Amino acid sequence: ADKENSSANMPITKRRCSLAAVSLVIALSSTLSKTATGFAYAPNFITKIIEQSTGIAPVGLLDVTGGSGSLAVTDADADITTSSESSPSFVGPITTRFPPEPNGYLHLGHAKAVSFNFAVARAFSAGKGRCHMRLDDTNPTKEDEEYVKSILEDVRWIQRGCPPFDVDDAVDDVELSEEDRGPWYGPVRKTSDYFSLIYDAAIHLIERGEAFVDELTAEEMREYRGTLTEVGKESPWRNRNIEENLELFRGMRNGDYPEGKYVLRAKIDMSSPNLNMRDPVIYRIKHESHQATGDEWCIYPMYDFSHPIADAAEGVTHSLCTLEFEDHRPLYDWVAERVFDAGLVDRLPRQIEFSRLNLKYTVLSKRKLIKLVEDKHVTGWDDPRMPTLSGIRRRGVPPAAIRLFCERMGISKSDSNIDFSIMEDCAREVMDDESPRAFAILEPLKVTITNWEDDKLEDFAVPRHPKRAELGDRTVPFGKTVYIERSDFFDLEGPEGIANSGRLPKGFKRFLPDGK
Repeated sequence: ADKENSSANMPITKRRCSLAAVSLVIALSSTLSKTATGFAYAPNFITKIIEQSTGIAPVGLLDVTGGSGSLAVTDADADITTSSESSPSFVGPITTRFPPEPNGYLHLGHAKAVSFNFAVARAFSAGKGRCHMRLDDTNPTKEDEEYVKSILEDVRWIQRGCPPFDVDDAVDDVELSEEDRGPWYGPVRKTSDYFSLIYDAAIHLIERGEAFVDELTAEEMREYRGTLTEVGKESPWRNRNIEENLELFRGMRNGDYPEGKYVLRAKIDMSSPNLNMRDPVIYRIKHESHQATGDEWCIYPMYDFSHPIADAAEGVTHSLCTLEFEDHRPLYDWVAERVFDAGLVDRLPRQIEFSRLNLKYTVLSKRKLIKLVEDKHVTGWDDPRMPTLSGIRRRGVPPAAIRLFCERMGISKSDSNIDFSIMEDCAREVMDDESPRAFAILEPLKVTITNWEDDKLEDFAVPRHPKRAELGDRTVPFGKTVYIERSDFFDLEGPEGIANSGRLPKGFKRFLPDGK
C-alpha cells in the first residue's frame, strides 16, 4: 500500500494484539506491493503447505522476506508440513470451500474464513484455484431459508470488487440460476446434494464391520464415552452382526423408528486418547422436513461424517477450518480414507486448521446472537449494533475494509484477542481513500454576516477528495446567512458560560459574543 495509507500510521503500539498481527502490520508497512483486492495476505504456514504439497507457487502475497525468498518456519508449522508431505499425490485443481451452516446470519468471525478461503484460491491461480460455496445443511431443526439467503447475500457483499476465478473448464459454459451466481466457483452447493452418497458411505462402513447401530440413550453414551483420563467402555450393541446392523439402519432410513431410538456409530477405538475417535455418532433419526429436500429423508448425517465426504465429492483439495476442529482431523481423515478406498470418491482432501478471529468485548457466539434476536434486545440480525455482516453493512462499513481487517490480522495457529478499534481503523483507511468529501451540520446555529450584501451569493469550488483530483470538485455556496455547529460558538452568558463561571475555555479558538 502507499505510504499515506500504510499500517505504520495505525497506533498499534497502544493496543494489545497477537504477535502474528504485529508482525504482519510491520510487513504491511514495509512493502509497496498491492493486489486487485487491496492489501494482500502475507505468506503463512497454509500457503507454504499448499506450495510444498502441490509444487505450485502462490502469487500476489506480500513480500515479507526482505528479498531472501524464504519465510521463517516455526516448530508448530513444521509438524503440519511434515504431515502434508506424507499425503497422497496431489490431484488438482487447487480447491477450497466456505461451508457455513444455515442456522443464523454470518458474523465477523465468519469474515475471516470467507476472506481467507477465497484469497487462497486466487493466490494459487496457477493451479486453477477456485473456492466453492457450500451450505452445510445437515440439521433441519435449526436451519431456515432466511438464513440461506442472508448467507449468500453476505458472501457476495464481502467479496464485492474482487476478481472472478480465472478458470477455463466446463462449468464456465453452464447457465447458472440467479441464486447460484456469486463470487464463488460454479453453483451454490449443499451438503444435502450428497445425502445419497453419504448414505452409501454409511452402508459401506456397516458392510466392512466399521459401523454399528446403537440404542444407548444420550446419557448412557456420555457415561460409556469415558474422560480424558479414563478410557471408554464399548456399547453392548457394538458387536451386532452386519446383517442386523444393515436391517436396522435401513429401517431408520424408512422411518420405522422414533427419534432417539437408534443412532449409527462408527466403530473405531473406545480407548483412543482423542475423544472424537471413541465410536462417534455418524447418523441420527430426525422426523423433520428439510428446507431443501423436504420429507425425503428422516435420518441425517452428523457434521464430522458428512463434511469430509462432501469435500471429497466436490474435489476440495484443502479444507481450511478453524482450530476448534483440530482434534476432529483424525476422524476427518478416517472417514475420507475409507470412502476413497471404497471408490465412492476419487480424491482425498486435506484438512488444515488456523486460529479463529476473536474480538474484545464482542459476542460472536451464534447461540447468544440468536438469543439477542429472539428476546428482542435488538431489532433483528441486521441491527447496526450486531457484529453480523449485515449489521456491519448497515453501519456503512465497506466490504474492502472487512477484507483489509482480515488480511491485516494474518493467519497463524495462535489464538488472539483483537481490539475492535483495529477494524474501525481499517474502515477509516479504506473510506479515506475511496469516499468523496462532504459536510453536514448536526446542531445548526444560524449566523448572519451583517456587512455582506443581502442578495449576493458566491460559489466556491472545493475538491471532492483532497488526494484524488480525478473525483472532481463540488460547489459550496456562500452568502449573507450561514450555519455553523452550535459547539463552534461559546456563549459566555449561556449554559456553557455559566457552567464555566463566565470564563473562556483554555485554547478555545471559535466564535465568541460581540463578533469575536
